[in-house]
Amino acid sequence: MQQSAPPLATIAAALRRERERVGISLAELARRAGLAKSTLSQLEAGTGNPSIETLWSLGVALGVPFSRLVEPPAAQVRVIRAGEGQRLEADQADVLVKLLAAGSPQTRRDIYLMELEPGQPREAAAHIPGSVEHLIVGAGRLRTGPVGEEVELAPGDYVTFPGDVPHHYEALETSWAVLVMEHR
Repeated sequence: MQQSAPPLATIAAALRRERERVGISLAELARRAGLAKSTLSQLEAGTGNPSIETLWSLGVALGVPFSRLVEPPAAQVRVIRAGEGQRLEADQADVLVKLLAAGSPQTRRDIYLMELEPGQPREAAAHIPGSVEHLIVGAGRLRTGPVGEEVELAPGDYVTFPGDVPHHYEALETSWAVLVMEHR
């Protein structure tokens, strides 16, 4: 899968903004997220190469949705053409996500396009409390759901499950899906 670089300047500004909003030090955020302070320092400086897992753990530690860390300021009219947009890669699985639309603090929902390849499954840690995932498969076949309750899905299938528990994504063939993250 071809990927573009993550939006480092957006991530750096968002991490600083959210850390200062919560009122914690760099060291404390690193501790809460289970990261090295040097890694977090590099991210706030706009360097490094954050994975999906790193950004999710930072979002959980800050009590904010993943999208708040990667979404640039919104424009009035916004179009993302096929093949465009910032894509982020998982650490161990061949999974890419592209944030299509972030919810405002009032709506608290984010929309992602996921691209998955067979191979190593993605084991996702629990997201912020109250998170619910809604997934519609566009092509391919995949297995997903909370650990121990996974279901197999084909094109057109829809599933919803709690996102605030450990969960699993596994492509059974090259697949893509739309994921809506709801934060209650």
